[in-house]
Amino acid sequence: MDIEQLAGTVQALAEEVRVLRAEAEIRRIQARYMFLCDTPCPEYGVENDEQRIEAIMALYAEDAVWEGVGSYYDNQFGRMVGKAAIRRHFQGFWGQKRDPALLLNVHYLTSEQIHVRGDEADGQWVHCQPWIFGDGSSLLRSSRLNNLFRCVDGQWKIARTRTENVFVAPLTPGWAESIPETSVLMKP
Repeated sequence: MDIEQLAGTVQALAEEVRVLRAEAEIRRIQARYMFLCDTPCPEYGVENDEQRIEAIMALYAEDAVWEGVGSYYDNQFGRMVGKAAIRRHFQGFWGQKRDPALLLNVHYLTSEQIHVRGDEADGQWVHCQPWIFGDGSSLLRSSRLNNLFRCVDGQWKIARTRTENVFVAPLTPGWAESIPETSVLMKP
């Protein structure tokens, strides 16, 4: 192998490592977003919903978009542009007293696809989330996610969250036997 071939091989390997690192960071960002949206919030040190919202907002680019699309989510979620609008969306979700109270909400991600193109990327996932409420009612939601990511000052950020309903199904009351009031998973 001559020096030009070696240089080309090293350059190709460096590009492959860059893409793999970007995919890993995007995977962590998406999983962290879902983790922070769980109820009860499992993040150690997040004492209230305002801290939760700020931790979520740290994952977003300044000009990010958050939108629900399709006939079911258009009217339920709408479209927010910019971090201030996205913050207000989350404040509306967690800032209101729910009746019945939301006791449990957990996000499970599947069917991952991540495509990196330079400093931009897109990712698709399917997610399911059970919801359990204080009155004993429960439901299972499933959505498709088609999100965009951008590398900003060397850090990957969410540039767009786009979610589309797959289904919402009621669950039989009492299907879950134990529900934690708080999470202790991340405590030292």
